[in-house]
Amino acid sequence: MSTVNDSMAQARAILAEFPVVDGHNDLPWALREQVTYDIDARDIAVDQSAHLHTDLARLRAGGVGAQFWSVYVRTDLTGDAAVSATLEQIDCVDQLIARYAGDLREARTAADMEQARAEGRIASLKGAEGGHSINNSLATLRALYALGVRYMTLTHNDNIAWADSATDEPGVGGLSAFGREVVREMNREGMLVDLSHVAATTMRAALDTTAAPVIFSHSSSRAVCDHPRNIPDDVLERLPANGGVAMATFVPKFVLQAAVDWTAAADDNLRAHGYHHLDTSPEAMKLHRAFEEATPRPVATVSTVADHLDHMREVAGVDHIGIGGDYDGTAFTPDGLGDVSGYPNLIAELVGRGWSRDDLAKLTWRNAVRVLGDAESVARDLQGSRGPSNATLQQLDG
Repeated sequence: MSTVNDSMAQARAILAEFPVVDGHNDLPWALREQVTYDIDARDIAVDQSAHLHTDLARLRAGGVGAQFWSVYVRTDLTGDAAVSATLEQIDCVDQLIARYAGDLREARTAADMEQARAEGRIASLKGAEGGHSINNSLATLRALYALGVRYMTLTHNDNIAWADSATDEPGVGGLSAFGREVVREMNREGMLVDLSHVAATTMRAALDTTAAPVIFSHSSSRAVCDHPRNIPDDVLERLPANGGVAMATFVPKFVLQAAVDWTAAADDNLRAHGYHHLDTSPEAMKLHRAFEEATPRPVATVSTVADHLDHMREVAGVDHIGIGGDYDGTAFTPDGLGDVSGYPNLIAELVGRGWSRDDLAKLTWRNAVRVLGDAESVARDLQGSRGPSNATLQQLDG
């Protein structure tokens, strides 16, 4: 087994060649909430550790070579308001790419990701988090793709008309007929179907429907930590046949069982004081800190996350796993993974557990690049055999 120093040296060498493709970072939403997209007020070219998990220096220190920036909007934004907010999020990412062009490079294809790596820039992709962002419109879905969105998470925390969420009561039993048409249209465009946040029934229905590999942009193992946001083993077992990639998340309340139970109580405390349980405003965080002082929070560690990756590799295979930290989308982080500079700690832990250089290259870079390239290939085939779908929710679901 490697010593700690040896493991870290090996981790940094691997990341220098095969940097992390992270599946999910909520910096755009944090910029919306904190400064209404005033990038001057949160200039990520300077240290933002007082406000954010993310800035350019820490991305570099973390060995990040590609980032799916989430263009998430809350589910209480519905209809055209959800679409408009999603467009604002997309614009935020475009502003970041333009402003920090020396460090960030827009990527829309697997080839773009490889080109960014060759240039020493961070490939910047967009992922929409929640099907409410398309307002039940396949034309809107195509418009998001045209604007660079390369995955869509089918739901966020609440059901939508055509898909069930992991954290809501069953609605349509997974995917409705229109929901399956959304998946088919995503396949035709080349947009990855993201199954984080969705119910297990939705995961299975999507796998039954899709012609292209799926991803889980930020989900861990349900067998290791029994939370509905995580992936059951029977779904992980289907990834080799599908070609998809499950990207383990770092969020303590999803990866550590004791944190699941503590978070439920902390969320109840926020709601009792009139706050949404996902609120990270200063007032809400003050309440959180007071609750934590009275009831100490169980702390996840790098080892906690590594346990998930060990299990996910065992069940799905090393070709079907990745990393999706959910930075700037969570109030709490594991020890050793406090911000985007922490990835080397995780890679060093896996080196110490006997993961090979090839295993780790797949985890950090190769699997995620391959899955986008495979989706592009499927799209080319589908576009040769059929045109865009103009089906509506009313036509298919009544």
